[in-house]
Parts: sequence; structure tokens; C-alpha cells
Amino acid sequence: MSERTYLDAASAEPLHPAAREMLLSAVDSGWADPVRLHHEGRTARLLLDNARAVLADAIGVRPDELYLTTSGTAAIQAGLTAVRAARHRVGTAVVHSAVEHSAVLHTAGGAGVEVGVDSHGRVDVDAFADAVRGPGVAVAALQSANHEVGTRQPVAAVAAACGDVPVLVDASASVGRDVVPPGWSVLAASAHKWGGPAGVGLLAVQKGTRIAPAWPMDEREDGLSPGFPDVPNTLAAAAALQARLAEADALDKQHRAWIDEVRRRVAADIPDVEVVGDPDDRLPHILTFSCLYVDGEALVTALDAEGFAVSSGSACTSSTLQPSHVLAAMGVLTHGNVRVSLGRDTSHDDVLRFCAVLPGIVQRIRAEVGM
Repeated sequence: MSERTYLDAASAEPLHPAAREMLLSAVDSGWADPVRLHHEGRTARLLLDNARAVLADAIGVRPDELYLTTSGTAAIQAGLTAVRAARHRVGTAVVHSAVEHSAVLHTAGGAGVEVGVDSHGRVDVDAFADAVRGPGVAVAALQSANHEVGTRQPVAAVAAACGDVPVLVDASASVGRDVVPPGWSVLAASAHKWGGPAGVGLLAVQKGTRIAPAWPMDEREDGLSPGFPDVPNTLAAAAALQARLAEADALDKQHRAWIDEVRRRVAADIPDVEVVGDPDDRLPHILTFSCLYVDGEALVTALDAEGFAVSSGSACTSSTLQPSHVLAAMGVLTHGNVRVSLGRDTSHDDVLRFCAVLPGIVQRIRAEVGM
């Protein structure tokens, strides 16, 4: 194995050069507690406010509508919990699609009302609206696009159909890569998806959306995210997002063409394979396919041995070795699945080498199990 090819950018992007440069500078100037009144604290606060302003502008909200959390998962949990608590007199039910991130499913718990999806992974607007009109619905949750198969969701239409029921949008897969449709009340995102450092999540709450944070209200993020803020990493996250947005049009056009190429090659070169997700209305950088008679973990391991980093199983719970709940909800093949996702450092040569190596690996694994 002479070189590595990272094709798991939907899980995490390598640190963007702009983020690295900012981080190295910020660790020397933004280490103090930004709520303190001394010089060091005021300096940290100024840096934090600047980072918040940049991030808010990128999301399309005011700085005072943006809260910083420790991850996208934490943002989802805090946002859903706070909105549901504020609307407890209405009820506690959370309407969500069947293909949401596990953080939505776990936070909704027994009060979740699941709406099914079609074979591309997309909800039906009328079905979602009917569920929202049910009794006791406090909040709805719908991702902007699926993190596993890339299919975009009809967020604007769903939000319009939800009326007064607030909609939380998990935009972790989209921010920095795709325009998030309007209409949401609460939005969650995660910096490591766009080349920022891990440990920085965003929770945007539109003015007029009532929230009741679970944490005691204090001087830190209005109780939506407790603990000492990581000023250097937040600055790095802001720098990465700003830089990624400047590159977005060119990268996304490139990635869409290359993913289309992989889609064609996989379908043509490998027997008994199912390529899933919407072929057109999707994120530009993600492709998932499933190979019959092949174990997904074995395929990931074999590809890794050849220098290719990809993911398999449910994108957020693959370490459990459980079948993907996303693919199961879509009614497609759940085993032998691989997600390929391109990053800013991916080259066309990387894509071509992957397409050339993959058929032989699949054939070898099938031969090992007698197929």
C-alpha cells in the first residue's frame, strides 16, 4: 500500500488549511475565559464574538441567534429538548423522518412519531404534514439532506405545511456544501463536516422560537450548552467555513461529476449491486451502494488494505455492526453497503483508482464465501 485515499469526508473532513492557520494563532490569544472582565477575558470575548458573527453570517442568522455546542449531536439534543420543553402544554411528540440521525431518534425516544420515506430516502410532504397535525405534537425534525445516501429533503415545503409547529433541521451534512432551504425554526450543524476542528457544533434558533433549555440559565450560551467555550477551535471552525464557502461552487460541481462517474462505473462493472439515493436531487459528494453476497465490514476492511478509507453500515452507528436504519427505511439492500464521500483534497485520479480496484475486491470477497 503506497498511498492513502480518504473517501469518508461525510464523516469528517481533514482540517482546512485556513482552520489550521487560525488555530495556531488563536491558541496564544483566545485561551482565557470570555466572560471575565480582565484584559485576557475581554480579548477572548472579542475573538469569540468575531467567530460567532462569521458563523452566523454563513448560516444566515443573527449572531444572537447562534449558540455554540460541543458537537452536532449535542446541538440536536439541546435544540429538540429545549423546544419540546417550551411547548409542553401542547404535547411532547416529535415528528421525524425514518432516516434522521440517531441523535434525533434517541432524543425523541418513545414520543417520536416516525414518517416513512420512499426508495430514495425522501419523505412525502403530505404524509409529514398529516403526522404533524396529530395530537400533542411539540416539534418536527427533518434533515436538510441525508448524511448516508445524500438525498435532499423537501425542507421548505414541509416547514410551510407544519404551520405553527417549529421545525428543527439537522443541516450537518449540508452546511458548507449546499444551500439549506428556508422555513426552519432551529438548525444544527457540526464543524468537522466542513473542515473545522471536532468539538464545535452550531445551534441556530430563529427569533420567535420559544425554548426552555434543560441546563440552568447562566452566562454561557443561555443554558443551551454548558461549560467553558473553546475559543481557539471556534475561531478555526469559522475560518474553515468561510474558506469552504468560497470554494463551494467549484468543488461541488467537480464532486457531482465525479460521483456521477462512480455511480455509472459501479453499476456497469459489478454484478448484483444496488446504487441508492436520489441520482439528481442530492448532495454532490456522497454515493452509497450495496453489493449482494458481500459483508460490508469485509468490504471496508479490504478497501482499507488497498489504501481506500470508506464507511459502511449506518453512518452514525457503524461501530455497532448493525444494519443501516436509513437503508432499511428506504427498503433497499442493507448489507454489503459502502458510502463513498469526496473531500476538498480528493483528486480525479483517486476516483479512477477506486473504480478500478473495487470490482476485483468484490469478486474476491464473493469467491471466499462461495458465490
